[in-house]
Amino acid sequence: KKGPEGKRTKTENPGEASAKVENSSLQETSASKDCGKNLSSYWLMKSEPESRLEKGVDVKFSIEDLKAQPKQTACWDGVRNYQARNFLRAMKLEEEAFFYHSNCREPGIVGLMKIVKEAYPDHTQFEKNNPHYDPSSKEDNPKWSMVDVQFVRMMKRFIPLAELKTHHQAHRATGGPLQNMALFTRQRLSVQPLSREEFDFILSLEEKEPS
Repeated sequence: KKGPEGKRTKTENPGEASAKVENSSLQETSASKDCGKNLSSYWLMKSEPESRLEKGVDVKFSIEDLKAQPKQTACWDGVRNYQARNFLRAMKLEEEAFFYHSNCREPGIVGLMKIVKEAYPDHTQFEKNNPHYDPSSKEDNPKWSMVDVQFVRMMKRFIPLAELKTHHQAHRATGGPLQNMALFTRQRLSVQPLSREEFDFILSLEEKEPS
């Protein structure tokens, strides 16, 4: 399947890719353990809402771009981190994910989407002109996977990273639901698991005035 033109998600911050590749075997080992537990039915998935060229291709993909796709559905391609990939492979149909705008002026959670197709090979790994091309990946044994996601709704209000961080720090002291949130313990991952408690707490923030 060919994904929507211009749909490019990012796993790492610019300049981190080489380190990720070098550490891949170590990451794969720890990620397999995480994946095997299948702890999560809820997810947080990061994408860049602002234009940034990589190898001449704009990697921008915002929640507005998702809404504009046919059936408001798109493939979540371009993930090049073994742990994030394994989380993609653990996803099941209809599971919910927060759409998180990253690497932008004000990062944070902007909306909800759901998984509408479970993991299958990411076509961008085989496209030589694609910024996420991986010459070491073979058609008969693809390294990288993607899922299809569908827009569900916008958040009732934008939940910024700064607000989530305030709750995380408070919860570390009090034992609240965000105390171990992956957004702060594994910041670089573009695909992260959420516990039911984390998911529900973040949803509850929609109804509250920003702290």
